[in-house]
Amino acid sequence: CAWPACSGSRVRHGLAIMSRSHPTKLPLRLRRASLPDRIPCDSPAGAATDHVASLISATPSLAHAMEPGMHIDSVELFHVAMPLIYPFRTAFGDETAIESILVRMVSGDDFGWGETAPWRMPLYSSEWAAGAFSAVRDWLAPLLVGRDVASGDELQLALEGVKGNYFAKAGLDLAWWDLRAKQASVPLWRLIGGATDIVDVGADIGVMHSTDALLEEMAKAVEAGFERVKLKYRPGWELEMVAAVRDCFPDTVIHVDCNSAYTLDDLAMFQELDRYGLAMIEQPLAHDDVVDHATLQSQINTPVCLDESIVSLEKTRQAIDLGACRWVNIKVGRVGGLTNAIAIHDLCQAAAVPCWVGGMLESAIGQAHSTALATLPNMRYPADIFPSSRFYAQDLAMPQLFLDAPSQVRATAVPGIGCEPHPDQLRQHLVNQATVR
Repeated sequence: CAWPACSGSRVRHGLAIMSRSHPTKLPLRLRRASLPDRIPCDSPAGAATDHVASLISATPSLAHAMEPGMHIDSVELFHVAMPLIYPFRTAFGDETAIESILVRMVSGDDFGWGETAPWRMPLYSSEWAAGAFSAVRDWLAPLLVGRDVASGDELQLALEGVKGNYFAKAGLDLAWWDLRAKQASVPLWRLIGGATDIVDVGADIGVMHSTDALLEEMAKAVEAGFERVKLKYRPGWELEMVAAVRDCFPDTVIHVDCNSAYTLDDLAMFQELDRYGLAMIEQPLAHDDVVDHATLQSQINTPVCLDESIVSLEKTRQAIDLGACRWVNIKVGRVGGLTNAIAIHDLCQAAAVPCWVGGMLESAIGQAHSTALATLPNMRYPADIFPSSRFYAQDLAMPQLFLDAPSQVRATAVPGIGCEPHPDQLRQHLVNQATVR
């Protein structure tokens, strides 16, 4: 468990080069390169391509990004369980510890870290931590080790034959991006085109044992200066709870997260929610649905936000085409990594559908990647990125994540994501480990 320590903090903004009519036409590695100026999303595809070509020789970071791929020597895996300060209660269950997979990808003397957190049981999605560990160890990492990987697109193509397993693939993709940024000697948020090192974040409140307890937590969040608050929402913790919050906090930006707990039979309840001026209703219907969400969105005024349903670029396109949502939540783990997350962001931007960044209560490692994603220009709502002390007595990673200001975190100034596991914490919370060479 010994490796070179790195210092630094968190991460922020990204880049897209695209056409409104053909949002995925250009290679993703070009849309991800660090350019002096961001190309407008309504630029003609040909003009964007010419602009990129003219900058390759003049822009060192872009030239580096276009070099032959990194040779992947090995992949180290660590299945960990991180105890929460208190149970996190959602529509799909209660968790007392967050299980995730840490991935260390090695190329020569360099290495990068990724984290993917599908949790202990296949309740949020069809994946779970022990299954993801096995999938990476037995199927996915062997497809990368021993080969050169030139881009995130190339990595995703190498893994394409394995169906689904988005969280498992994300661990490898995220480690690759940290490794690439370190080799380029730039923070990850700058490598993907970040324009600022500040990320707006919000507060999340799980299902509480009483309305009074909820209102106490709301008061703390508002007093702390959070720009918005997300309320977990599930059968038995519904309209009455929202009414109480809105009565006490009439001007606070709030939304509810249903975690797929309902069906169209609950239409009347969702129409009732229109009364409370919510910013959005997150994932009200089935985890893999876009059709019924389109029906629901057409019959309520409150914007629908899709979360669990957004697992790929194609699923996102279908949701947009059907009018299934007015917001898209992007989690790097759920969509298979940063490569796919940026592509989804770009597609939504072209369609004028705003996005925001979600999380799975990862350690500071996973949240560093999320912070980089949150810097993209179409991220229009405070992210689910939390200070380490919000859920953990001791974050597994170092440095821990802190708020830089009320409702804000600051990106790292060091190459890569700026953090890595603390060896003692890693040993303490380790469930399983493996190395693929």
